Amino acid sequence: MKIAFLGTGLMGTGFTRRLLANGHQVNVWNRSAAKALALQAHGARAFADAAQALAGAERVHVSLADDASVDAVLEPLANVLPAGTWIVDHTTTAPTPTAARAARWEARGRTFVHAPVFMGPANAAEGTGVMLLSGTQARFDKLLPDLQAMTGKVAYMGEAPGRAAAFKLYGNLAILGLIGMLGDVNRLAHALGMDAQEAFSLFEHFNPGNTLIARAGRIVSADVTKPSFEMTMARKDLRLMLEEAQRGGQDLFVVPALAAMLDAGIARGEGHLDMVAAARIGG
Repeated sequence: MKIAFLGTGLMGTGFTRRLLANGHQVNVWNRSAAKALALQAHGARAFADAAQALAGAERVHVSLADDASVDAVLEPLANVLPAGTWIVDHTTTAPTPTAARAARWEARGRTFVHAPVFMGPANAAEGTGVMLLSGTQARFDKLLPDLQAMTGKVAYMGEAPGRAAAFKLYGNLAILGLIGMLGDVNRLAHALGMDAQEAFSLFEHFNPGNTLIARAGRIVSADVTKPSFEMTMARKDLRLMLEEAQRGGQDLFVVPALAAMLDAGIARGEGHLDMVAAARIGG
């Protein structure tokens, strides 16, 4: 297949190399021309103009920065893309504008599919990682063989075109939340006279990630009146963290937000419930 790939930053470069390794012909374009030109050494054809990169392409893949950049690149191509062209966008974008974008291109007689990913540049080049996709089942089925060759796993998130964008944000929120948690562990450790390596050695023995699915399940459906970790006791532990960090001259960032969430639950009269009750909407 002849593919146009628009946006050859770190992820786009990895994807292009994977597509080439899978035997596709790939035309590439990037705002910074040098990044596209570098892919010619791997067999791609680089173009200075995005419209020129579309010549003869059966499908267009996009990997850009955000909603604004996707629209800035694609909208000028509205009269250039042949009718029936499929656009597969791997950019992390917001659900609402993604759904509007899909409807806009649908009205123009083109098929827009959102397929964001959980992977790094090396995964993109190796064809490993997770890709999400939303849209009709028929479109998912049609794209699945090619997308599976681009990544290790393709997960179907449902027919509404903005659903993949929503789930990508959920995943990134979890990742960023973990980084925030590690940052507070690091700061609390320094307040207590330990370095990060020593503090993080705990996770060689105790992996809190193993509880993620179980705790998510408790938030959704568990009986919080039978607590395994009472909300008031969890709030006490957060107080201890804040006090020790203050003694050591360190500011924590995630812990105060968690404390505020538990305080709201306690104010609703839920202090005796399992702490996961604080994560529910409206208690």
